[in-house]
Amino acid sequence: MHRMIVALACLAGLGAAASAQDYARYSQDALRAELARLSTSQTKLLVPMRDGVGLSTDVYRPRGADGDLPVIFWRTPYNFNTLSGSRLRMAVESVSRGYAFVIQNERGRYFSEGEFEILGHPRTDGYDALSWIAEQDWSNGRVGTWGCSSSAEWQLALAAQDHPAHAAMVPMASGAGIGRVGEFQEQGNWYTGGVPRNLFFVWLYGVDNPLRAQIPQGLDAETRTRISRYNDLAADKPEVDWASQIEHLPVSGMLSSLGEPPATFEEFILRTPADAGWFQGGLYHDDEGWGVPALWFNSWYDVSIGPNMALFNHVRANASDREARENQYAVVGPNTHCDFFGFGPDTVVGERDLGDTSFDTTGLIFAWFDRWLKDDRDAWDRDMPHVQYFAMGANEWRSAETWPPETSEAVRLYLHSDGGANSRYGDGRLSAEPPEGEQPADTFVYDPMVPVQTIGGGDCCNGGIVQPGAFDQRPIQVRNDVLVYTSEVLSEPMEVSGFIDAVLHVSSDAPDTDFAVKLVDVAPDGTAYIIDDTILRARYRNGYDDPQMMEEGEVYELDFTPMTSSIVFQPGHRIQVEVASSNFPKFVRNLNTGGPNYNESEGRVANNSIHHDAGHPSYIELPVVRPE
Repeated sequence: MHRMIVALACLAGLGAAASAQDYARYSQDALRAELARLSTSQTKLLVPMRDGVGLSTDVYRPRGADGDLPVIFWRTPYNFNTLSGSRLRMAVESVSRGYAFVIQNERGRYFSEGEFEILGHPRTDGYDALSWIAEQDWSNGRVGTWGCSSSAEWQLALAAQDHPAHAAMVPMASGAGIGRVGEFQEQGNWYTGGVPRNLFFVWLYGVDNPLRAQIPQGLDAETRTRISRYNDLAADKPEVDWASQIEHLPVSGMLSSLGEPPATFEEFILRTPADAGWFQGGLYHDDEGWGVPALWFNSWYDVSIGPNMALFNHVRANASDREARENQYAVVGPNTHCDFFGFGPDTVVGERDLGDTSFDTTGLIFAWFDRWLKDDRDAWDRDMPHVQYFAMGANEWRSAETWPPETSEAVRLYLHSDGGANSRYGDGRLSAEPPEGEQPADTFVYDPMVPVQTIGGGDCCNGGIVQPGAFDQRPIQVRNDVLVYTSEVLSEPMEVSGFIDAVLHVSSDAPDTDFAVKLVDVAPDGTAYIIDDTILRARYRNGYDDPQMMEEGEVYELDFTPMTSSIVFQPGHRIQVEVASSNFPKFVRNLNTGGPNYNESEGRVANNSIHHDAGHPSYIELPVVRPE
C-alpha cells in the first residue's frame, strides 16, 4: 500500500489532465503531438509467451512520472503501427490521467509472431501478457483491460482466469467473445438461433491472412521499430463487391471463389452450433468462473445485445467472489457497434431521431479505473445504479438495479388473423386476448432465391451489406411472404425493457426452414421502425445438440432466443410483429432441403404456415416496466 501511495503522490505533479471534451475535439495529428508531449514510449517490444512466441507491444508512460504506475491494457488484432482513432485518443486520455497505456497485437497479426486465431488465445497469451505487465518496474501491479469489439471479446475468457493483476475491465460491444450463456448459444455471433450470420464471412476476409508477410525473427526492438516506419505489414487485399458476393452459393465457397486460401472460415463453416470445436478456442462459456469487476458498455443496435446482457446477469449471479459479483455495472445506449463516444444532442440512429443521448463515457471509464487501479474509493459513486440504459421512444437515460428493471412484468400479445396476415395490407392483428376456438393459419411461400431483404436492426462489420439502426420496415412489408401483425393504437405509454420472447406454432412442407421475427414500433405517420429481431432454424427447435427435421402436416412450437431492447411505445403508436422465413443478407438463407446447407447450391420453395388458434397460440411476450 505504501508503494502505491508514493506512486500516486509522484503522479500528482503531472498537472491537470485535459478534459474528455477537449480531446474529443482534437484532430488526429494534434492527438499524436499531444501523446508525444505527454509520454515516453517503447515500441515494437516482443513480449514472450509461454511457448516462446513474441507479441508486438507498445508502451506509453506519462513523461516525468516517478514510481509505479497503474496500467491500462488494450489488445487487438488490428493495425496500430500508426496510432489512430479511438486507440490514439484513449492512449492520450490514459497518460494524461497518470496511467501507463500498453497496446499489443494478438499473435499472427502484423509485428507479432505466431499463427492467428480468433480471440488470440486469451487464457494463455492474455494471461502471460498480464504477468509481463505486472512484473515491469514501472507497473504498480494493477492492470485494467479496455477495448471495444475485438479488443473487448478476448477479455471475457481472460476474466475466467482471475489473474491476480487483473484489477478491472471495461468490455465494450463484446458479444463475439461469448460462446454459450443461458438461452443464447451463438458461438461468438457466428449463429443466431442456429442460423449463420454473414458478417463473419466478410470480417474474416479482411482479418484472416494465412499468406501474411513477416519480418525475420530475433530482431531487437530498435530494429523492428525502424522497419515499422516504412512497412506496417498491412495486407492490401482486392476490393470486393460484397452486395453481390454475399449471394454466392454454395456458402462454403464464399471466400475461396475470391482466390483466398483455406483458413478459419473453411473450418468454422462446417461446424454446427453444438460442435465441440466452439468449446476449445477463446470463447467464454457459462460453465466458467469470473473474477474481475467489470463496467460493460452495450448498445441496442449492435450484433449481440441479447448475449451481452445475459452474460452481465450471469456474472452478477455466478462470479467467483463477492467483490466481483457486486461490482458489475452496465451502460446500454441506442447506438450502433462501438459508437460509445458519439453520444450527444440531436442523435439519429438509422433513420430515427433519438434526441439528446449525451453521456460522459470517458469520464465514467476513468472513474472506474481510478477506483480499481489507483484505489481511489471516492472516484466511483457508491450509489451508482448497476444498469443505466437509454429508453428509446422516451429518448432519455433511465436506471435500474437489475436487467430487466425490477418493476417489469411479462405481458403477452397474441397473433390473430382471418388467414390473411400477408403484408402490411393484410388482416394480421396483435392483441392481449388469447385466441379462442379455430383460426385459419397464415401461409406464405418462401423462395430462398428471392429472400426478404434486411433493412436495419442490429449488425456490424459486414462490408456495407447491412446498415444497422432504426430503419423503416414498410418497403419489405408489401411482400406476401412477410406476415404483419399490428396492435390497436396505444392510449398510454408502454415501456418495454428487457428480454423479449417470441413463441410461434409453425408448419411447413419442407423438411427444414427458418422463421424470422421482428419487433416494430409504428409511429402515427405509419413509419415502422425496427426495434430488434431474432431467427430460428426449425431443425434446432429441440436444442442445438438434437436437430430434427419437420414432417409435412405436423405443427411445431418454436421458442426463439430472446430479442433485447428498451423502447417506450408512445400514445398514438402501435406495436407490430413481423414474421418471415428469411432476413437476408443479415442471415444465411435456408435452402429448405434439410441438408447441410453450407455446401448446397440449389434450394427448394417452402410453403410455410403460422398457426394461432386456441390449441396453437403464437405470441410475443414483452417485459413491460410498470411505474413505481
